[in-house]
Amino acid sequence: MLGQPASAELPRPDPPPPDPPVAEMPPPPRLLNIANALTVLRLVLVPVFVWFLLEGGTEDRAIAFVAFALASVTDLLDGELARRRSLITDFGKIADPIADKALTGSALITLSYLGELAWWITAVIVVRELAVTGLRFWVIRHGVIAASRGGKAKTMLQIIAISLYILPWHIPLAREIVMGVALVVTVVTGIDYTARAIRLRRAVQ
Repeated sequence: MLGQPASAELPRPDPPPPDPPVAEMPPPPRLLNIANALTVLRLVLVPVFVWFLLEGGTEDRAIAFVAFALASVTDLLDGELARRRSLITDFGKIADPIADKALTGSALITLSYLGELAWWITAVIVVRELAVTGLRFWVIRHGVIAASRGGKAKTMLQIIAISLYILPWHIPLAREIVMGVALVVTVVTGIDYTARAIRLRRAVQ
């Protein structure tokens, strides 16, 4: 009796490929970091700077200048450090522009109060800065408008102009020229930022 033929073995299916490793999300930056610390330092230096500026003596003006210069350096450093080291936090997004406006706004208002700077110049710059801050919050859910070269130039010109006014030495022509240029750049960049914010809002609607 012939035996039954052995059934042909079916090929076994290849095992499924292993799941790709899930990329681990980097942990969010801590609230306490160097960038946020510099922002807080700038806020702390504002009343110190204003106090010595109001005192009015030569040494007091020198101390006010040092405090303003130190605060201005933190303004230039905190954002750069936050971007390079991935230290951007919600606190920093809110506190950094507030600290910036507190520094320049308090300086301009104090100088106008002392009669050294026309009030209309202070009003134009402060209103522009507050309006741009409002625009930042208006579009923050839709994107971030990168700082332009004009915006960076505006910040630098304002810092230089205010520093010239704070110095205990009287250099009226130089400080008036720099402040005039800073005023023009402030207005022009404010118009540009407004236009870019409106375009961004329209693009996402």
